[in-house]
Amino acid sequence: MFYAGYGYHGSNFEQTYRCYPASFFDKPHLEGGDKVIMPPSALDRLASLHIEYPMLFELHNDATQRISHCGVLEFVAEEGMIIMPYWMMQNMLLQEGDTVRVKNTTLPKGTYVKLQPHTTDFLDISNPKAILEKTLRNFSCLTTGDSIMVAYNNKQYYIDIVETKPASAVSIIETDCEVDFAPPLDYKEPENPQQPSVPASEATAEDENAKVEDELKFKPFTGSGKRLDGKASKLQATEVPSASRSSPSDSNKRVNQETLAPASSGASNSTRQKSGKLVFGSSANNNKEPQKASVKDDESPKKDEPKFQAFSGKSYSLKR
Repeated sequence: MFYAGYGYHGSNFEQTYRCYPASFFDKPHLEGGDKVIMPPSALDRLASLHIEYPMLFELHNDATQRISHCGVLEFVAEEGMIIMPYWMMQNMLLQEGDTVRVKNTTLPKGTYVKLQPHTTDFLDISNPKAILEKTLRNFSCLTTGDSIMVAYNNKQYYIDIVETKPASAVSIIETDCEVDFAPPLDYKEPENPQQPSVPASEATAEDENAKVEDELKFKPFTGSGKRLDGKASKLQATEVPSASRSSPSDSNKRVNQETLAPASSGASNSTRQKSGKLVFGSSANNNKEPQKASVKDDESPKKDEPKFQAFSGKSYSLKR
């Protein structure tokens, strides 16, 4: 029924209707926006009250205390009924045939809107901003806390209105409005893969095993010796076990000791020996004897070999 103030300028429009979804009256195009279809009597009432355009309405569900806002598309519904988009009925927790209170209102122009998609599928669209801009052309206002529906490519995407400025409900007709997106409700930040930490004991064991393998692979002084006369050498290099191998510093110390030892012994002998005299029992004389023996051993195989004789060939003449 109509309330008092009918016929007076500046009075408010307020009426209670029974709501039904757009699918009941073959009006699927209503689902793509926020506009409703009201009965013809509502148009007469609004015209007499000189309501400002665009006509915006405040919807109340007194049973659940839910409030939303909408525009009007046509005035062709049956009396006492209002046709609404189904997603709008879901926002207000309304069922078919429930009563809803409709009241005209004026909303400020929106300057900022923050949206949050329900799923990340909306972000997979090639150009979601363009699709959203096209869809919002069918909307006349937005209310904080509502969930609007965006239809694209035979699929429905639901988006929450997280924030609106400068008020909790704003008009988006002929206005430049900044749109911001919040992460989708099902969005999960990628986790950085953590590498398993190796215990210190295992790491040291692996290092020791690697060192042992390297030592086993390396075999020093494994070459073969060659004599100047072409004969095979009887001496063979003996393999030194890894345990008995010494570090480079130890080997350097040995070399220094070996090189310094003869020098020191020679110096001591020279001090004991005087020029022009021979001291019996000295180490210098002892060293000469093995050297002479080794020279004789080297000369013995040479005697067995035939000596080279120059000009020992035979001569031949061309005449017979």
